[in-house]
Formats: sequence, structure tokens, C-alpha cells
Amino acid sequence: MAQATPKGFRLHIGIFGRRNVGKSSLLNAVTHQAVSIVSNQPGTTTDPVEKPMEFLPLGPVLFIDTAGIDDLGALGRMRVKKTRQVFDRTDLAVLVTHLGQWDDFEQQLLDELTQRKIPVVVVFNKVDLEPPAQGVLDRLAEQNIHVVKTAAVSGRGIPDFRQALLDTVPADYIDNPIILSDLVPPGELAVLVVPIDKEAPRGRIILPQVQSIRDLLDGDAYCVVVKEHQLKTALENLNKPPKLVVTDSQAFVKVAADTPPDVKMTGFSILFARLKGDLNCQVQGTMAIDELKTGDRILIAESCTHHPIVDDIGRVKIPRWLKHYVGGDLHFDHVQGHDFPEDLSAYRLVIQCGSCMVNRREVLSRIMRCRQQNVPISNYGLVIAYSLGIFERALEPFPEALEIYRNEKKRNPQLAP
Repeated sequence: MAQATPKGFRLHIGIFGRRNVGKSSLLNAVTHQAVSIVSNQPGTTTDPVEKPMEFLPLGPVLFIDTAGIDDLGALGRMRVKKTRQVFDRTDLAVLVTHLGQWDDFEQQLLDELTQRKIPVVVVFNKVDLEPPAQGVLDRLAEQNIHVVKTAAVSGRGIPDFRQALLDTVPADYIDNPIILSDLVPPGELAVLVVPIDKEAPRGRIILPQVQSIRDLLDGDAYCVVVKEHQLKTALENLNKPPKLVVTDSQAFVKVAADTPPDVKMTGFSILFARLKGDLNCQVQGTMAIDELKTGDRILIAESCTHHPIVDDIGRVKIPRWLKHYVGGDLHFDHVQGHDFPEDLSAYRLVIQCGSCMVNRREVLSRIMRCRQQNVPISNYGLVIAYSLGIFERALEPFPEALEIYRNEKKRNPQLAP
């Protein structure tokens, strides 16, 4: 089923343009469903409308229909803000205009998308009424931009639009994402430590653990899944050591103690820092923990929306561990879902969750914003390992990231072990 694929593993296709150019009609035509309301009244689409579907032969995608980015008034500015948030998670952009219209507005929108390195398909809609000027088409061709001419209401040009999407898909999306199967060769074993605590959903395990199991099976490796208090016995019962032990970050200390030194160990969250973001950059960001001082502000970004529990990892445990490490009080702000501040200047550190519910583009957009504003960014697993003194151990499966840490430690011997 198309709906079964998590959003974080879908190609995100954002549809942008002015009001009333036919964005919603285009989405309805390509999905063969009335996903978005279509009206001659400008501004019909308000919040972004998401439509997951199986887009053959590509696979699972998520279309995001947005409000017109030229919307007016106080409410219009709120709609535009929501639309611009979609930029951060768009893997492939569709820029829609109509009646041959192309001026500074469309060009500036195209320039921003290309600056973000987001591949773009330009759609001139309603060409049955007025086609685009040849000069405009020539300029777009010089920029190697895919151009499609459609009349979405009648279905004209929709097959060409589908093909243009397939031709413009980012190359790194075509390659299946690897979580840990490159660390565990075919026929070898990984032991996955999965605590069953208050944060474990009733009757199932959390998404990163499920996806890790599937990734191992896809790589013809196999795994043993245990709770943290079962790990030591499980390892003793094996005929040979596993290639890797992976744990929920909250059990790092016990798992590190029970895993022999010659067996590599890491956490699910660190694997997802590599999968969804830039592990090397986030390793560098983690070392900023040693520069934190009492009173500093830290932003914790949770990509999923949930009701915090009594001992919540992002709301309670990480703040407690960091305060203990720093030896003083720190101020923590939290954002959830797709919310993320434009201005990060108030923060000395940003801590991103494991990001299992969002796509890589959104995480990379957040990393880019942090780097532009010189604010270090890390993630849950890296921060936990660092604050608990097992950072180097948790990085052993990743030689390049480990080397970055060791080189920095040579320059600054006061860094955490």
C-alpha cells in the first residue's frame, strides 16, 4: 500500500506559484483525484495540502500543494509563511505559472529554488488560452530547466508533466537509502537493543527500529532483537561476535558496559543522523557542548508531534543530562513538526531529533540554516553519547566522523572522552 511508506522515505514534490495559476488543478490531474479544492476565487488553498501516492515507476512520493506565494493581507502573509516552510522539505519543486506569464516574481522564485539546489520543473498552465513567449522558453532552456506546457483541467500535457518529474528526480533519491546494511555484510549479524519502556508504542516498536530491521534483511544480513537487560546473555550465547550492536540512545550506558570492546556499538539516532542529515557536521556541532555556560539557550527540534510523557527524552532526559554535564542551569526551547525558527541567533546549540518522520531535505535545510548563522547543530543520539562520556565508542562504526572528533581532541584535550 502506498500509504504504508513513512513520509520520511517519500520523495517530497512541492508545487509553488502565484494564486489561481492552476496548482491544485495540476495536482488533481496528475493524481486522478480531487485532492485540492479548485475554484476561480484566488487563495482557495490555505494550508499546504499533502497527497501521498505511488508514482510509478518511481515509487512512493508526497505531493504538497501550497497556497499562492503572492497572497495578500495579514492572513495571506501567514499562508505565505506556511508555503515557504515547504521549501525546507522539498526534494523536487514544480513552479506553476499560467497564460504565458513570466516576470521577476517567477524568476526570483526559480532563483531561490536553484540556490537551494532543489531541482525544478516549470509548468506553463492554461496554454490553450495563451502560450509562453519563445524568448522565455529559450532562457529557461539555457538554465537547463525542464519546461512543460499543460491545460490541467482538460488533461492536456499531463503525461509530459509526469515524465518531466521522472526525468528531474534527484540522483541521490534513486539510490535506496542505507541505514546500517553497509556496516553489517551479508550473512553477518547485528544485535538491536530495543528497550520496552513508556516511550515504546503499545504493541509495536518505533519506526527507526522497524526500518533498521528491514534494511538488514534487504542487505541479506540478519539480526537479534533484545531488551537492554538481555544483551549480555544474548552475546554470551552467540557462536561468534556480531558485527554491530545498535541501541536506543537512552540505554547507551548499560549497552556500552555489556558490549565487549572489540564489538562496534552505536545508536539508532546516530544512524539516522547519517541517513537523514550530515553526520560529520553534527559531530562537529556536538563538541560545542564543552563551550556551553550557565544560562545559555538551547533549541530542541522534534520532527514528530506527540504528547510528552513524564520522562520524555527531549523534554526531560536530554536537558537533565546536559545540565549535569555543564554544571549549571540551561534554558531550553522546543519546536515540533515542521516549525523551525528563521532566526537562531539566540541559541548556542540546536539539537535535532532522530528525524525518522521527516525527509532528508528538511534536515539538511535546518543544518544549512544553522551553518549560515554559525550555530552548532547536533542530534539526540550524539548529544546523549557525548554528555554520558561514550562519544568515541558510539562513533567507532563511522571512521570519518571518528577521525574528525579525534583530530579536534588532539587540538583540545579537554573534550569529552
